[in-house]
Amino acid sequence: MASSLFTNTLHICFDSVLAMDNPDMVSMFEGLMASGLSGLLGCPVVLYEDALTEFFLNGSVRDEKVVSTIRRKHVEISEEMFASTFELPVDGLTDLSEIPKDIVFDARSIFSFSGEQVSTSGKKQEMKFEFRLLSDILAKTISVKAGSFDAVTQERFLMMAAITCGVAINWNRLLFNILKDMVTAGSRQAKGYAIQISRLLENVPNLELGDSSEFSYSKILTKKTVHRYI
Repeated sequence: MASSLFTNTLHICFDSVLAMDNPDMVSMFEGLMASGLSGLLGCPVVLYEDALTEFFLNGSVRDEKVVSTIRRKHVEISEEMFASTFELPVDGLTDLSEIPKDIVFDARSIFSFSGEQVSTSGKKQEMKFEFRLLSDILAKTISVKAGSFDAVTQERFLMMAAITCGVAINWNRLLFNILKDMVTAGSRQAKGYAIQISRLLENVPNLELGDSSEFSYSKILTKKTVHRYI
């Protein structure tokens, strides 16, 4: 069922969240915008469940492109197409372990709710509310992990540090590699990017996508839903 592809997804209405009367939360969202992820996280919401089901059923990686067949039409998604559609950064680090250690050290204090330095792989509850939400956004929509979201992985912590401290990351390369893993047989990568793939498929000439479906308002981050989260 295609709906399982976006059960946990969080999408962002940046115009709304940036108008919040909460400077710390606004600063976190401004960091996401500055990182270059706003085009991916705030793109128009459209879902084509039948097309998504076929996309993943027939998907694979060929010549470094994500390919599939939908309604008997061949579909190719290249890294360049991915970058241009969501205006993602194509320069910067591709290995998160190369983030400077002093930035990681500072982030351990910046994220902390208690004032004590947090672990780079600890509990989300140890962090300030805005960084708990940032962790959820990255886990559910960027890295697309299945299971519990209470623990913060080291990979996610490094992403958070890069976004918060302004480290240039080649997000296009990192995210496109995740997409490739999604369609690779035997991969442990959970499937997702339902909104983003739907957006990409709209750009394929002469592809009939069928009826679109609605995305739950409760999973779109606005002033109202973020206040509820807090």
